[in-house]
Amino acid sequence: MSNGVKIGLLVVIAGVLGLVAFKMTSANDELGARPASEAASANVQATAPNTGKVGANPNQSSAGQASQARAKTTIQFEKTEHDFGKIKQGDEAETKFKFTNTGKEPLIIENAQGSCGCTVPSYPKEPIAPGATGEILVKFNSAGKSNAQQKTVTLTANTEPIQTTLTIKAFVEAVEKK
Repeated sequence: MSNGVKIGLLVVIAGVLGLVAFKMTSANDELGARPASEAASANVQATAPNTGKVGANPNQSSAGQASQARAKTTIQFEKTEHDFGKIKQGDEAETKFKFTNTGKEPLIIENAQGSCGCTVPSYPKEPIAPGATGEILVKFNSAGKSNAQQKTVTLTANTEPIQTTLTIKAFVEAVEKK
């Protein structure tokens, strides 16, 4: 095969790959397109009662990409921390973090992630209308834990900051082995 034919084949292959990449990008843009009202950004703060700004996770990775593109709203929790007090090793404890969408846009929680496998959050998957309330259920499994424990749940939503941290605490009393 001559060099001219090889170069010609490379040009054709490069052209086909470029066309495929363009088509894929165009399809993704169409799928990810949002109405202008939803994509607009308002400068609002996520706050908790008497606590000021709710903590944001400075180590935010790709989580929240959808929330970044959505119109921002505000969220207010009744509490952002819960202390279970003393519990016995192996007990499972749970609490609810109640919140209100205090903004003017629907609140969309994209994700809720516990800091370890022992902390499992459940959150509403449907949008929360302005003025409406919801709750995050957090279950803590103390199996294999002892002494003071502090775990977090990081919510990713269309709020500013995008990530909000909820905290649970417990003192786990070790069970004596017989």
